[in-house]
This record gives sequence, C-alpha cells and structure tokens, in this order.
Amino acid sequence: MAIVAQRLSVIRPSPTVALNTKAMEMKAAGHDVIALAAGEPDFDTPANVGEAGIAAIRSGDTKYTAPDGRPELKAAVARKLNRENGLDYAPNQVTVGNGGKHVLYNAFVASLDPGDEVVVPAPYWTSYPDMVLLCGGIPIVVECRAEADFKMTAAQLEAAITPKTKWVLLNSPSNPSGAAYSRDDMKALTDVLLAHEHVWVMTDDMYEHIVYDDFEFVTPAQVEPRLMERTLTVNGVSKAYAMTGWRIGYAAGPLELIRAMGMVQSQSTTNPSSISQTAAVEALDGPQDFIPERAAAFQKRRDLVVSMLNQSPGISCNRPEGAFYVYPSCEGCIGKRTPDGKAIESDDEFCAYLIDAEGVVTVPGSAFGVSPHFRISYATDDATLEEACRRIQRAAAALS
Repeated sequence: MAIVAQRLSVIRPSPTVALNTKAMEMKAAGHDVIALAAGEPDFDTPANVGEAGIAAIRSGDTKYTAPDGRPELKAAVARKLNRENGLDYAPNQVTVGNGGKHVLYNAFVASLDPGDEVVVPAPYWTSYPDMVLLCGGIPIVVECRAEADFKMTAAQLEAAITPKTKWVLLNSPSNPSGAAYSRDDMKALTDVLLAHEHVWVMTDDMYEHIVYDDFEFVTPAQVEPRLMERTLTVNGVSKAYAMTGWRIGYAAGPLELIRAMGMVQSQSTTNPSSISQTAAVEALDGPQDFIPERAAAFQKRRDLVVSMLNQSPGISCNRPEGAFYVYPSCEGCIGKRTPDGKAIESDDEFCAYLIDAEGVVTVPGSAFGVSPHFRISYATDDATLEEACRRIQRAAAALS
C-alpha cells in the first residue's frame, strides 16, 4: 500500500528552494558559484527589531500566544494598514501566520471547495498554483507577456472569470517579474471585479515597500473600497524589514474568513513564534526611515542588472517597477548550441548551461509559468551582480 497521498501527485517541490539548495551544495564542494536564485534581502534585520526579539527572550516572552497572533501584533497590523494604505480594519479582522506563504495557504484551505477556480496571472510565484491544487482548487492561469509588462489586463481578467471562480490572486510588485500595477492598472481590474459579486480578491503585497522611480503602490481595497467585504489583503515583514527567517506574515479581511483561517491554524501550527511576533510589532511601529534607503540601493542594482543583461546577445530584459527581481527573456538563445555542441531548446536548458559554464544559478521561467525567460534575484551586492552579469554575457556570447 502506498504511504504518500495521491494529492501530492499534482504538485512539485519548490524549484527556487531546490536551486538555492543546489547552489549551497556546490559552494560547499568548493565550486565558484554565484547564486541568484533566492528571494531574500541581503540586508540585516534592523537593529531595533532584533533587540526587541532579544528582549522578548530575556523577559521570558517565550510561551504560547493566541493561535493566529497576539492582540498587540494584530493592533499593530491594523495601524499599519490604516496609516499606509487607508484601510480601516479592526484587530479582530487580522490574522497572523508563519510567513506570508502560510497565510495564503490558510486562506485557500479555509475557502476552497473541490472544483473552485482561482485566477492566477503568470508569471506567478511558484507556490501559488500548487497551493491551490493541494486545497482541491483549480488554478486558472492567465499568461501575461513581456510586451504587456507582465501585467494582466481587464479583458484578460474578464475572460478568465467563470461561475466557478472563487478568487483572483494579485501580486504587486510581482515575484518573479517585478511588475507592479499602477492605480489606473488596478482600477481597471477592480472595475471588472465589481461586476462579478461571487469573486473574491486575494492580494500578495509582500514587496509593497520595494518600488522605484516614484512609483505609487496601491492595493485593490484601497483603490476600490466597495471590494473590502470580499478582499483578503496579505502582507508580512519578510522583505521590507529583512525578516525572512523570523516567519511572520499577516492578512486582514472580513471577519468570517479571518475566523476560519484562525481555526485552520489552530489545528495545524498553532501560533507563530512569540519572539518573532514581538519583533514584528517593533518593525511595524518603529522607525521606517531605512525602507526608502534600502529601496534606493535595490533600484541602483536593478539599473545595473537591466543594463548589463540588455547588452547580452540573445537576451532582453524589461525594467521592473519593484521587488528585487528581473525576468529577462532568453528567446534569442533558444535553438543555439553551446561550445561543446549541445543545443539549447528551453529556458531550463539555458539556466542549466549558465550553471555548468559560468557557475551562475538562476531560475528558469518554466517555474513561473511563462517561457522562455529566467529569473534573477538582485538582492546581493553590486560587485557580485556585476560579475554575475559579465558571466552571463560571456555565456550568451559563446552560443552559436
């Protein structure tokens, strides 16, 4: 008798985690590797936030909390959403989980019945479709091409909605493309959603504070308050506050859904780390002046990477509005051969070639639903990025 559940046959391990693990193993074995696969800021957690966590340990704040977050953190989230996004949520309309991924998963477990559809624009974060499938839902993938700046149009959204649609999942700025929806872009989508009262909106706003060139971040319920009662606004402290390992994500939405998500969490992980919750309160309520400084550093890196990639034969790269990724096309390299005569037939093979030829680890576009592309995370120092891009240029130039 098989021990593994049949439902696992429809998903795969996270490609980004697998590639990052491979890079670490190669480095440990002494190979010259530049890993650009991980979606993790290279900055440290702000000192005041770290000190809050240390103080929590020293004061004995190491016990269970309420399953989906302590009241102090829920209140801090509510203040943040009001202050920065103009959204008025009571603390009991907030849930806290073990990272943004956990919050999204709780929402799907709590809301999806078999056969329910979730509209997922592509390129998408690798986990979105698999989470939907694990929860019995059907991901309806809408392919958004580079010519449209990797953004879903109102017409595409309208065409994707059916009577079975439960959610539309929006991620802005996007992992993997860095594309972000302007207020006008978002208004076009919310206008479509207003006409379909059975459809709910789930946002992934994790990269909210990493935007460039005076781009104004907006979230759907902010643009269209009439959608508040069927919107789940998801965010967290991982990216803006460089707290990936602290594992704190949160969401705000209608009370019935928030309670259902809390019930799921009470029977799975129970509460997030009490120490991390205390640190997250300090992150949200404490000084925010470092955020634009770090965004400016990321913008400089973006400009470096986009410029150098666009000088690579066969590669073209859009200029993203946010996050810390680029999603260049390698279409001009497909069909060419490596110096040892091997044909490059896909973005998977192109990325494997970059690893073998130059020790540069990137993630193929097949992991994100739109090919032939690859994702680079530029959340590392300028010198490393410059060397990585030189290697990519060299590898692309060697193809014939």
